[in-house]
Amino acid sequence: MAAGAGYGPAVVLMLCTGNVCRSPIAAALLSRRLAVLGEAVTVRSAGTAQQGCPPPPEVVSVMAGYGIDLASHRSRVVTLSELADADLVLGMAREHVRHAVVTAPDAWPRAFTLRELVRQGEQAGPRLASEPLLSWVARAHDGRQRAHLLGDSPDDDVADPMGGSPQAYAATAAVLDMLVSRLADMCWGPSSVAPRAGAPRDR
Repeated sequence: MAAGAGYGPAVVLMLCTGNVCRSPIAAALLSRRLAVLGEAVTVRSAGTAQQGCPPPPEVVSVMAGYGIDLASHRSRVVTLSELADADLVLGMAREHVRHAVVTAPDAWPRAFTLRELVRQGEQAGPRLASEPLLSWVARAHDGRQRAHLLGDSPDDDVADPMGGSPQAYAATAAVLDMLVSRLADMCWGPSSVAPRAGAPRDR
């Protein structure tokens, strides 16, 4: 059962291909934003293709500029149990959401590209203070169709800078920082309706 249903801190899983660039960057940036907001959310990253690889030097350099050390990160291949346990599975591109849904069909209502969830979430409106995370995710999921997972789309995919210039890595990190900040503010931040004094908030 997903943790955010009221049985512990929410779990967000970032997913890309190699787990050495986009997903670890996104996970680190979201973790940093949530720490600033004072939220106890578990953020993980994984990939679909390789195990035990370090990030390229460009990733380490770019993230150092954000005050984040990714030098010790090593890639991991996502597991079925991780997909089943996550409250949110956020692919960097449609292909990653397809992988998640094929591997764990029950993850479909909780699996989005990061761009898609930000778009859908902003249309659905911010999470209310008394609203469980999975209820907000269900609102964001409303109206989606599996056929939308086919192909790729600049509206949904975050560009992979692997093999590109240092500027390409910096641009991808900047896009991810913007997206995770918008997501964090919608779900856990100042755009959410404040809880009543003394009222606990379901994470």
